[in-house]
Amino acid sequence: MVLNSPGIRRVARGVRRRLRRLAEPPVPATAYRLVPEPVFILSSVRSGSTLLRVLLNSHPQIRAPHEMHLRTLAVDLTKPYSKKAMSELGLDQRELEYLLWDRILHRELVRSGKQIIVDKTPGNAGIWERLHEGWPGARYIFLLRHPASMVNSLIDNRPDRELEATVREVRGYVEAVEAARTALPGLTVRYEELTARPEEVTQEICAFLGVPWTRRMLEYRKGDHGPFVPYIGDWSDNIKSGKIQRARPLPDAADVPAALRDTARAWGYPC
Repeated sequence: MVLNSPGIRRVARGVRRRLRRLAEPPVPATAYRLVPEPVFILSSVRSGSTLLRVLLNSHPQIRAPHEMHLRTLAVDLTKPYSKKAMSELGLDQRELEYLLWDRILHRELVRSGKQIIVDKTPGNAGIWERLHEGWPGARYIFLLRHPASMVNSLIDNRPDRELEATVREVRGYVEAVEAARTALPGLTVRYEELTARPEEVTQEICAFLGVPWTRRMLEYRKGDHGPFVPYIGDWSDNIKSGKIQRARPLPDAADVPAALRDTARAWGYPC
């Protein structure tokens, strides 16, 4: 047996590297993130998330920008040696993407001069496990609305939508939200209650986030919340009015699509 062969030397180098890493003191999880405790609103489309974000963004300590779609931003290691170089730093593609997302959150937080950042992108519901993995200290607000009301709102917004496909779309969102709500700690907020009792509900949210409540949150028309345009949030006349509009009446139980009844019951809505 040749003890000085290239293969033996490579194995020895690998063992020495692992031993050095084991000898290093553990790095606190917060050291990996510039924003260790972001707030994620997990919701479906047409659930009132844009209203909730502008109410939060009206708070002097909370920055809630438009939908950022972080999950669609990916890192591409284009060469084998790129992967090798990052591996030596303890970074794989997944962690590199977390660093990118974290940097964007941090940049927006610093620009705002505030202390808490909130991301309300509905697509985040589908990647809640990644969010929890990337930010163990993240906080979650689960925004619920009657599932059939969300279907009706989508169709009202685009009458050319096909009902069955719209129900499937909403079902995907609400099932993801419910899975996250079952697995993660957080605060549950109902859109219907937010619009009926905005002062009380926003006070509950502020208590959850550890900030004092301010009436400025209910006067969102006075703040700069960016443009209300498609693909990054609601752009309806209701949200542009600057006033909190009451939610539409709950649909009749008989009108709830069968595919949404289980979730509607789990969320406490009659069906």
